Amino acid sequence: MPSVDTNGATGSSTAASLATYIKACQDVSGSKANPRAKVIIDSLIKHLFEFATEVDLTIDEWLMACNVLIKSGQDSSDKRNEMILISDVLGLESLLDTMAHERAERAAAKSGNKAAIKSTDSAILGPFYRENAPEYKNGSDIVQDHHLTDKEGNKGETTYVHGIVTDLNGKPIAGAKMDVWHTAPNGYYDSQDEQQSPYNNRGLFTSADDGSFAFKALRPTPYPVPVDSGAGDILKALDRTAMRPAHIHFYVRAPGYKTLITQIFDKQCKYMAADAVFATKESLVVDFNKPFTPGVDTDTELKYNIVLVPESAA
Repeated sequence: MPSVDTNGATGSSTAASLATYIKACQDVSGSKANPRAKVIIDSLIKHLFEFATEVDLTIDEWLMACNVLIKSGQDSSDKRNEMILISDVLGLESLLDTMAHERAERAAAKSGNKAAIKSTDSAILGPFYRENAPEYKNGSDIVQDHHLTDKEGNKGETTYVHGIVTDLNGKPIAGAKMDVWHTAPNGYYDSQDEQQSPYNNRGLFTSADDGSFAFKALRPTPYPVPVDSGAGDILKALDRTAMRPAHIHFYVRAPGYKTLITQIFDKQCKYMAADAVFATKESLVVDFNKPFTPGVDTDTELKYNIVLVPESAA
């Protein structure tokens, strides 16, 4: 691979000449460059060039990667974000998610906020979050299409999910907004499936004065991530599974607290050990039990509390 020496001449791809070429590409930034952008892009240039050299990247392989990104952009919309899905199957979003959560916990400890209980672990947002989900009263059912079945003709198991949103000391948080969403029994989100009603299996809830929340949903089912675009090309090239273990998404925000994006996973799912997007965490694995609250008429029930980190510590 050609590189540039300090005089601008081309030379062989030695470590010294590569370092010179990297510096030349970094040093063209102007005096008004955004400082943070400069740090990020300079580091990207360095690692990208070193990566290309390490794997002896060819022009054809580079063009193939460009085409994957082009196709992924074309396949993205307000209902699906293929670029996020690529980040997910590479494990990048899960890494960033973990870094952000650990950063917030360190800040909380540094600020002198001694936690009586551990904050809820975060997990990735994923490519199928949709804004403007219908707002429901606590205890409402987010399932609009109960008639939908899996490929064997089985309807989904109903479940009642409830808990309390608290701070690190167990104090209830009133007024927390909570988006929840999951797939239908056929493994598709509403945004992927024309036979589903808009915003099926999605809802927005608000915690009560005592921090409580509750909703009815379906016990989640495993499903494959889409393999018809860039992320699928990566999975196929690496002979990797496209399956995601059964989960429900949560997106929780409250004034004065750090936003929590997370997922809870069904312990009984057979795909727990093979998540295509590396999002599973032991603390987020739950048991869906037989109903134990009087008056609950669903097939299963789950009690799950959510603990938020103060914004001042984030």
